[in-house]
Amino acid sequence: MTRRSLLARIGAQEDLNFLLTNRIPRGLATRFMGWLSPIEQPLVRAVSLKLWRTFCDVDLSDAADSRFRSLHHAFTRALKPGSRPADPDPDILASPSDAIVGACGRVEDGRLYQAKGMPYAIEELLGDAALGAPFRDGTFVTLRLTAAMYHRFHAPYDLTVEQMRYISGDTWNVNPVALRKVERLFCRNERAPILTRLDRGDHPLLIVPVAAILVASMRFTFVHVGPHIRTGGSRAIPCTAHIDKGEEMGWFEHGSTIILFAPKGFDLLVETGQEVRAGQALMRLPV
Repeated sequence: MTRRSLLARIGAQEDLNFLLTNRIPRGLATRFMGWLSPIEQPLVRAVSLKLWRTFCDVDLSDAADSRFRSLHHAFTRALKPGSRPADPDPDILASPSDAIVGACGRVEDGRLYQAKGMPYAIEELLGDAALGAPFRDGTFVTLRLTAAMYHRFHAPYDLTVEQMRYISGDTWNVNPVALRKVERLFCRNERAPILTRLDRGDHPLLIVPVAAILVASMRFTFVHVGPHIRTGGSRAIPCTAHIDKGEEMGWFEHGSTIILFAPKGFDLLVETGQEVRAGQALMRLPV
């Protein structure tokens, strides 16, 4: 085993990862990453990229750029054209991102699971009972983006954004061990519920990006919120935008999570623990 592989394996140890990322001042660490990652000074860039690639075992073979100005540039990299084609089947709801399926299944009377035995309420996640009402008995998928993954996310179907909310919160790590230890973790973390409506069938679809430790910001292509969405605190953000299936919607400035909610009648095509890529089949629309 090479030294790089050994370090990557150590970095992947969940209990160690939990201690390193949750028993430190999370807000301070996140602000520090926001300051560090855009630095383009050659030495800082070289060291930060080396550490990231060593501990995360990153594959950059499909990146549009072969050289990066900064760690931030690498984190938020674009891909070569055609690297993540959206499934063209009109019956298919595609994955918005590269991810590991952390949990999936049916929402049961407004309750779902972040991990086995760790339920939470959709109303608490969204901070709005009315927003969650169409999904109280629907289908959900939790998509966890690791630090090594492609960090941009895309429209899972041809859709229109109807509203967006920003909810201030903590920045707990969202890896599996944290989800087993910290109750209602997603309801504690910073998040931005996006209510959309599919072109076909007029079905509502809820996309909830959730930030985590070291996520310096969440960015969105369909609405202007300034350089940092955190500025201004929790609030409703007016927006209306039509986005085609596979078109970019935004990105995380590190790994994090997207929770996708569909109403009753959508069939899951993935299972917990499965790794998916942006554009891959996620659910099947009702007939």
